[in-house]
Amino acid sequence: MRIGRVAISDGSARRPAMFAAFLSGGLAAAGQAPLNLWPLALLGFAALFWLVLPAQTPGRAARLMWIGGGGYFMAALSWIIEPFLVDIARHGWMAPFAIVLLGFGLALFWAAAAFAAAWLFAPRRARSIALITTLCAAELARTYVLTGFPWASIGHLWIASPVLQLAALGGPSLLTALALLVAMLPVAFGLVGGVAAAMVLASVLGWGVLLNGPVESISDPAPSVRLIQPNAAQHLKWERDQIPVFFQRQLDLTQAPGTPDLIVWPETSVAYALRSAEPLLREMARAGAGKPIVFGVQRREAGRAYNSAAVIDATGTVVQRYDKHHLVPFGEYMPFADIFARFGLFGLAAGQGYGYSAGPGAQVWDLGPLGKVLPLICYEAVFPQDLRAAPERPDWVLQITNDAWFGNFSGPYQHLAQARLRAVEQGLPMLRSANTGVSAVIDARGRVTHALPLNTAGQLTAPIPPALPPTVYARWGDWPALVLILMALAACVARRGRLSD
Repeated sequence: MRIGRVAISDGSARRPAMFAAFLSGGLAAAGQAPLNLWPLALLGFAALFWLVLPAQTPGRAARLMWIGGGGYFMAALSWIIEPFLVDIARHGWMAPFAIVLLGFGLALFWAAAAFAAAWLFAPRRARSIALITTLCAAELARTYVLTGFPWASIGHLWIASPVLQLAALGGPSLLTALALLVAMLPVAFGLVGGVAAAMVLASVLGWGVLLNGPVESISDPAPSVRLIQPNAAQHLKWERDQIPVFFQRQLDLTQAPGTPDLIVWPETSVAYALRSAEPLLREMARAGAGKPIVFGVQRREAGRAYNSAAVIDATGTVVQRYDKHHLVPFGEYMPFADIFARFGLFGLAAGQGYGYSAGPGAQVWDLGPLGKVLPLICYEAVFPQDLRAAPERPDWVLQITNDAWFGNFSGPYQHLAQARLRAVEQGLPMLRSANTGVSAVIDARGRVTHALPLNTAGQLTAPIPPALPPTVYARWGDWPALVLILMALAACVARRGRLSD
């Protein structure tokens, strides 16, 4: 079988091809933050497709894509070992297993997509169209299946480019489809496909530039928010002698010059359970000089523990509360907890061996003149469906997070990049207070207007950017993508049936 002018032997699934697939997948991960090298990522995907398309059996196609996907996810999610190194004596042994199992586990979605495409069609051009469709289906499934984990989605390679603006129309699925199309065209259709890919790329880049216009202010002056970044190292954060140090640091940052309308502390910034924290809350209220303060805290009720966000007023009284509802498997709770507990394994982020319970669901806080805000805690900003689950459309989104778990290289920047994507999808500004960074103000076009560097203590005070009208994606979510994928798959199955008659 030939791809362009290059012939691939029947042994395309042998070790050299497998090694090439792994390297191609790793190259494709260069599009993720902080590298943001989307041209290299497209080249990596093209090389992977060049290896997969000629496979003579669905099994060979699946194996090659599985190896390539493993290379991609191990490179893109290399930060996943960082949480296991915080308490290295207890959890360090799990780090290599975590990166390999997660990488090749997620690659199973891609392997299934390649198997399905190869089963549907043998001709490379028909197979290429089927593979784009099945990979889009796989990435969409990855958002939802087993609570979902859409981190390092293929479409994320566009976040640092103007193409990001197209997420307002079709969300992550549209970005994924565009990436796959641009990478696939020259592989499946040779020179003509290369020209077509260049035209598509130029069009979407130009369209993104046009869509990336200014956001008009709707209030002058807009309410301002102070984001606190204490930079509490994860290995010190819960030490008894360090807890007062970090708390005082946040009080000092809260009292910095200026008159913000709201002050925000990051996830679990108050190290004591909410029920026993009244004296601390009064100290915070005094430091805030009468302004409301949002903070992260753990709370316990009826034998259950929750990862929560709360708002206090000028007296230190809790006036709003939200319990995180989309928890991190193996981090904040353990699936099959009774079995794992026998081996002494508990959620990595759950203090003192306790796992968290999920809250009832998304909430919107009415903060009066500050508008209506959707609070998110850490990992919840990864999921587009968590923002659409809000009972009403907010004026802005607030994320509090502790990204100290994610290391110092890729994890924190990828988390920030996904917050930018959520802002564009919804047409809403997002403000994020991160323990070690990156704390940032993001406007409704996904642009970072203010930020604090990673691994620095500080505060930033900035106005809340205005919202845009509801986007197409905000109104419809993933439903149009799902319908189009199902229609395309149905057409592929029907065509296969006609070819086999």
